[in-house]
Parts: sequence; C-alpha cells; structure tokens
Amino acid sequence: MNKIYSPKSETWSEILKRPTKTIDDIETTVKEIFKEVQKKGDEAVSKYTSIFDGIILEDYEVSQDEIVEAIALISDELKDAIQLAKSNIYKFHLAQKTERISVETTEGVNCWQEKRPIQKIGLYIPGGTAPLFSTVLMLAVPAAIAGSKEIVLCSPPDKNGKINPAILYAANLCGVTKIIKAGGIQAIAGMTFGTQSIPKVYKIFGPGNQFVTVAKQLATQYGVAIDMPAGPSELLVVADDSAVPAFVASDLLSQAEHGTDSQVILVSTSKELIDAVESEIQSQIAVLPRKAIAEKAIANSKLIYVENDAVALQLINEYGPEHFIICTNNDDFYVDGIYNAGSVFIGNYTPESAGDYASGTNHTLPTNGYAKNYSGVNLDSFMKSMTFQKITEKGILNIGKAIEVMAVAEGLQAHKNAVTLRLAQIEARE
Repeated sequence: MNKIYSPKSETWSEILKRPTKTIDDIETTVKEIFKEVQKKGDEAVSKYTSIFDGIILEDYEVSQDEIVEAIALISDELKDAIQLAKSNIYKFHLAQKTERISVETTEGVNCWQEKRPIQKIGLYIPGGTAPLFSTVLMLAVPAAIAGSKEIVLCSPPDKNGKINPAILYAANLCGVTKIIKAGGIQAIAGMTFGTQSIPKVYKIFGPGNQFVTVAKQLATQYGVAIDMPAGPSELLVVADDSAVPAFVASDLLSQAEHGTDSQVILVSTSKELIDAVESEIQSQIAVLPRKAIAEKAIANSKLIYVENDAVALQLINEYGPEHFIICTNNDDFYVDGIYNAGSVFIGNYTPESAGDYASGTNHTLPTNGYAKNYSGVNLDSFMKSMTFQKITEKGILNIGKAIEVMAVAEGLQAHKNAVTLRLAQIEARE
C-alpha cells in the first residue's frame, strides 16, 4: 500500500482520486447496446448475452422448477443465515415507515403529505465470481415493505444458463415477482425500454461494474429513475492506537476483495498503527482465495498519517467514503462531525461486513464521492411523497387575495382568474 505522511490539504484531491475509468471510455459502448435493445428487444439481449456471458438462451425468465431446484441446493446453514439477515433488514426498514403528515396552514386550507410505492421496481444483481445474493435482501425487502407491485430482478446467467441458487433462494424468499437471466448493459437497457421478456420498470436499483453504472445513468435519459450512481466499492477506516491492527487489516481486505477497482484507505494519527496494519495486510492477504483481486485493489489504496483528529475528519469529509469505520479514542468526535459518508461503523467490534450482510442497515450505498449528495438505499427509495390539499370557502377567502396579487405580479392572468371567479361566486351568495 502507498504510505503518505502529513499530506498538505491542496494535495488531497489528487491523493484521494478514485481508480476509475472516465465515462468517455465506456459511454460509446453503452449507447450502442441501448439503441440496439430499444430497436430489437430480446434479439439484442440474446446477442449480448452470448457475447458477454457465453450462453444462448431460449427462455430468459427463471421458471418455478428452477427456483425449487435452487432451494434444494442451498444448505440449511445458509438458509438460516439468509433468514436471519432478512429478519434484521426487515425490522430496520419497517421502522422507517412514516404516517401521513397533515396541517391546516390557514383556517380552511388543509394540506397533507402521503407516501405511495413506486409500482414497478427493477433490481440488478451482479453474478460472476461474487454472486451478491445479499443485495437481493437489501433491495427486495424494502421494495416489498413499500408495497411495490412488480419487483423484477435481472442477474447474468452462468455458462450453463443458470443463476446462482442463493440468488434465486433469496429472491423467492423476499417476494420478487419475476427473475430474468440477463446481465450487464443489456439487462439495464431491457428494464429501461421493456422487451418481449424483460418488463419495463420505473426505477432501477443495484450495484455493478462501471459499464452497469454508466448504463444506469443513461437510463435516466429515458424516464427511468435509478437509486444512485453506484460504482466500485470503497472503504475508509480512521483508527488510532486504540484499534486492533488485525481487525483494521481485515476490514480493508474485505473491501479490496470486491474487485480490482475497489479502493481502501486507512487514515490514522498513529504511525505505529499504520506499520502494524500494513504487516497484518501482508499476512492476511496471502491466504485469501481472492488474493489476486485484493492485491490489485490494495495497489490503488492508501495508508495516510495525519497529525490530529481535526485534520483527519476534514480529509474524510472531503473524500466522502461509501463505508466509514471509526476505531479511535475519540469516536464521538467523528460520529458528530461526519457529513459525507454512505454508512458508518463504530468501534472495534463493528466490521463493515456486518452491514453488508446481517445487521439490518442497507449496503447499497453511494460511491465515487456521491456520499456528499446522495443517501444510501432506504425505504423511501422505493416510495414517492405526494401532496394533497382541500380548501373550503373560508379557506379560499383567506388566501385568495394573496394568490391574485402574486399571479398579477408574475403576469399570469389565468392563474388570477381561477381564484377571482370563485371569490365572485361566494360574494354573490352573501
């Protein structure tokens, strides 16, 4: 890892740069595939599934028989773990429900806000070397709580035309209504436009590689909303001598093994801790099954020494990490002062992987600095706030004159007339 000592603030943006490709490198490919899927539907999806996944499929939808087969393949131990995780995720997201907010702003003017579910939800679940069945729980559980009527899941098939059985088990457990064997750009395009096999949805959720991220961003140009521009995973740990070096190293590696473009950073006020963590990383990485992936990610990562907590916090807010672990003697300082982070983990016994799987919080989080202006996925991500109002005769008398004056000032005579006619009718009856 790259060790950096007491960097000046004017160098932070360069030091903290993410190891990602520019959109220009990817956008042309994404646009070409989108146009083809829009024009040719399943034919284009089949073409790119053959190219990228090495399989030609006759039917994209997962059958009930395949789901039953998948359930039988899952060990009872894994089923119990998934069910525990689902229970905690359900509890945390159910607690986010809010009641109708109702206010009489002026006598006779009643306004209220209610939330309604987004009816058609699309979930993208990566497959490949790390099939993220945990992401199914993170997305399908709150979608079901919100009351979404259609929950469509797309995930790439393997060389045998199958989706990982744990993904199918979790999808079935959480109420997904349709499961499609399609991945990558073609899956996002399919959910954007709709094809013969892939339903069109109103909002797309889920992580993916940079091609999927750009595809999701392109989908917004066609009237489809997305959760956020979620790219490669990242983690920043702030730690001092109170932290356990082995724990810190394990947390850094837990994110490094996600992908070669993942980034992990340690910020510390202790040079001794930095050296100890570096040593632990070297020993722990040697036995990881995904060692080659983790090593490449570690090459893009940083060990940063700063003089004090105040400087550390300023640097961290500048970076805006997706995941932020705090292991210090001054935890409250960081908890109270952090503004830009997707999800925060506090103390030596709160590993980031707890949030990835089973504590109950959502692991679909903003990356690439988007924690400065995006929230992670939550129950409201699957809902829309709608406002309502009902005005009585007394109410329109109370605010009517103000409306007329404001409408005239903006040069909108018809707006004024809509009030004037009503006021005239009331006055005529009196």
